[in-house]
Amino acid sequence: MKRVFGVVVGVFFLLVASALPLSATIKGDYVEVRSADVYTGPCFANSEESLEGKQAILAWKIREGNWQGVSLDGLNVVAVVKANATLGDIYHNPYPTKSVLILDERANSQQRKALVEFVKSAAGPLVKDVVRLDTAPIVLEMSDVHGNMKLVAGNLARVCTRSLCQGDHLCGNEEVYYPPLTKVAHAMPAYTLNAAFTGEGLGEVWDRSEARSAFIGSFNL
Repeated sequence: MKRVFGVVVGVFFLLVASALPLSATIKGDYVEVRSADVYTGPCFANSEESLEGKQAILAWKIREGNWQGVSLDGLNVVAVVKANATLGDIYHNPYPTKSVLILDERANSQQRKALVEFVKSAAGPLVKDVVRLDTAPIVLEMSDVHGNMKLVAGNLARVCTRSLCQGDHLCGNEEVYYPPLTKVAHAMPAYTLNAAFTGEGLGEVWDRSEARSAFIGSFNL
């Protein structure tokens, strides 16, 4: 009887294990830039509340790993988000949002599907409503100097940042006022030299410069 019970239990756990999704181990570099300062003081943040910060560009550079059994080594993906209110503001609901995903043109059809699923897992409700999928050559270069980064996604999006310096402290009460929007292993604020979206799907384009609106970090999911 004990032997039969043990066999039944063993079969049960095999069935449960087979029903679970394939594990994903994926890591790399992360960039996020918003249309409002993320490193700021309450006075500046309050002046932008509900007026700015409704747009964001998020990018992942996958150094190694797979998603649902599909290798994504060396590929990049970008999400461009438009919200109804300031993203990260706990007093106003920014949802629902709309998003455009830009997939690395080097990815094959299977990898493109995996990239979409990866972004949906990493960004959650931010990308619940994907209104457009684009492909483009994506270059995301991280400098040895933390905070210095350049992202170019074809002619659709671009971001350039540098590290924060003493001259970026305007009121003396600055802090990381808004945390990153997605799951990250580590992130630090950076200064946005330029961030632009010139693609289609969101009903607007933008080109903004000179703000304390970026995060540079890493992810490990």
